[in-house]
Amino acid sequence: MAINIRPLGDRVVVQPFEAKDVSKSGIIIPDSAKEKPQEAKVVAVGAGKLDEKGNRFPVSVKKGDKVLVSKYGGTEIKIDGETYQIFREDDILAILA
Repeated sequence: MAINIRPLGDRVVVQPFEAKDVSKSGIIIPDSAKEKPQEAKVVAVGAGKLDEKGNRFPVSVKKGDKVLVSKYGGTEIKIDGETYQIFREDDILAILA
């Protein structure tokens, strides 16, 4: 599903993966005990950061990448009932293979 949002500068819009309802050992986890997911899918990418001379540095992630983001960073937004987060490129910790 495509969203109609274009982040500015070095910002990246991600859609976090759902937190698991059941642990690996089969224990059901209530909503109040679920951890905030750190894995997310990149859905939109800004054009990149500008330096003081006006040169643009492109963002190193692209749409569709699976990334690891900081647990408590970013800004949460809701569009058409879906939850997304906006991060600066520096808050993205890794690209997952």
